[in-house]
Amino acid sequence: MADSRRHAVRGFPWLTASLLAAGAAVSLGAVASSVLTVVVARTVVTPPRRRPEDVVVLSVDLEAATITLSDTPDALLPGEYSFWFADGAGHAKLGEIIRRSDHTVTRRVISVDSGELAKATRGRISGWFFLTPAELGVPFEDVDIATEFGPAPAWLVPAAGPSTRWVIQVHGRAVRRAEAIRAIPVFRDAGYTSLLISYRNDGEAPPSLDGRYGLGDTEWRDVEAAIQYAVDHGATDVVLMGWSMGGATVLQAVSRSALTGVVRGLVLDSPVVDWVTALRFQGTLLRLPGPVWSGVIALIGAEWARRLTGQGAAIDIGRLDFVRRSDELDLPILLMHSEDDGFVPPTASRALAEARPDIVTFESFSGARHTKLWNYDPPRWNAAIAHWLATAPLAAPGD
Repeated sequence: MADSRRHAVRGFPWLTASLLAAGAAVSLGAVASSVLTVVVARTVVTPPRRRPEDVVVLSVDLEAATITLSDTPDALLPGEYSFWFADGAGHAKLGEIIRRSDHTVTRRVISVDSGELAKATRGRISGWFFLTPAELGVPFEDVDIATEFGPAPAWLVPAAGPSTRWVIQVHGRAVRRAEAIRAIPVFRDAGYTSLLISYRNDGEAPPSLDGRYGLGDTEWRDVEAAIQYAVDHGATDVVLMGWSMGGATVLQAVSRSALTGVVRGLVLDSPVVDWVTALRFQGTLLRLPGPVWSGVIALIGAEWARRLTGQGAAIDIGRLDFVRRSDELDLPILLMHSEDDGFVPPTASRALAEARPDIVTFESFSGARHTKLWNYDPPRWNAAIAHWLATAPLAAPGD
């Protein structure tokens, strides 16, 4: 930790000078804590350039179509998953667990889509399974959504027959629109056109001027642009689906957009319903002192701290708390979360469901971790969405 803090200080020379000037009055521990707080705050709002590869590849047998991995929590999950390796340049699909032994797990290799899996030494498990809608065997189009920063690419998957019902899919933090391909079949079977969007700073859409995440506080404008696109192309009834940070984003959209008159309901998968709860949970996992995480939350929400974090505007943290704002919601919501999420705790999701049982249908999973509910139990996940679409009051007022 001391090395990382020294590295962090070198990354902010102007901050270092200020801290050294105050050194007579501030202890070294307090200085290190202050610098760490700034570094963590910047990390929260900065899109990562690379994702950590936390799974060790112990062996690959392409003839037998198997791979043996270290037994991380994600590697031990039942179901089918993506395996990214070679710093994201390689991708394989992994199937069921074949055997387990001390600290290892062997899984079936379904396919190798890119890269040389036999040469992989490390990688990461992901719920993002399909790479393009073409893998589903359904027609789709590459389209552009006009956002304030320029055209943002999206996939448009038409319903099987004529329909004015659309679902707009909003992916989570540090992933891309392909995360939501898993949801196309169940919505298509229910007669919905699917629009899978990109948004600012996700690596596909044009970046914002500051290149920073707004945790939903700014990204909702790109969802609004997608709603406008849907309306312009014949949509009269729109469902918004958000995954992880995408959940926070669609909640902002329905509470702030002028176009919400066409939105009939929300589907939320492992959503961030309250960022304070999510950030404090992450702080606990990282064993960071409480004052550091309190400082992080204060920094990203303070106008004066924008020079420290690189944000173009402070984030209104209170506005992102939909447990506190639950009385402002009036649309049907299907909310799905795993009790062992491991990244975004289900605490706020349960609290929202308890506060608004009149509009929230809560599906609690166990053992599925973060945004891997479909991978863990596809029949249950699909059935939950299909049943909600068939039974929730999603009609326009007066229909």
